[in-house]
Amino acid sequence: MLELNDVLVEGAEKTVSMMAQERQVTCLTGGSSKIRSQLLLAMMGLATVKSGYISIDGEPLETSNAKNFRRLMSYAPSQLEADGEIMVYKPPTVQDVFSWKDNRDAAISNGLLEEEMKRTMAPKEKAQLLAVAVLRKRPILLVDQPHALSANYLRLLATDSQLVIVSSDDPSILSASDNIVEI
Repeated sequence: MLELNDVLVEGAEKTVSMMAQERQVTCLTGGSSKIRSQLLLAMMGLATVKSGYISIDGEPLETSNAKNFRRLMSYAPSQLEADGEIMVYKPPTVQDVFSWKDNRDAAISNGLLEEEMKRTMAPKEKAQLLAVAVLRKRPILLVDQPHALSANYLRLLATDSQLVIVSSDDPSILSASDNIVEI
């Protein structure tokens, strides 16, 4: 179980409390997508929590154990962002995705990645990011702005005993969610 208790992140005007459990899809909705993204990053210990606390199975997230928390999680960002001033967004290549150290260490072949990408039902850019996160086989999956076509796929992942937390305002994603947390 992952819990947020009166968590306030940078830029947010109100606190968020929620409990996400195994075999459920929990959706953070409302507010701005930037705040929802900050909450997902805070769950991994990568964004500052101004007040409140985050815990997994009753153990509070602290600077000293954030790396251990992240080992339990896979994260699919809404998109990969290039360093520097890039005027045009280009979808990431497989090589871009595997340039992240955690992904290089995962035993994922291009064939396995392509197969999982098809299961997501999403367009290539979104499918690639989600498939890599899923193939890392961590008990907690965090997905920022999944494509609407991935709603049933996310539901299936949750029924396979994974804890799935998504950030979305899309009606398809909301209808596939067990728990909706209004930001």
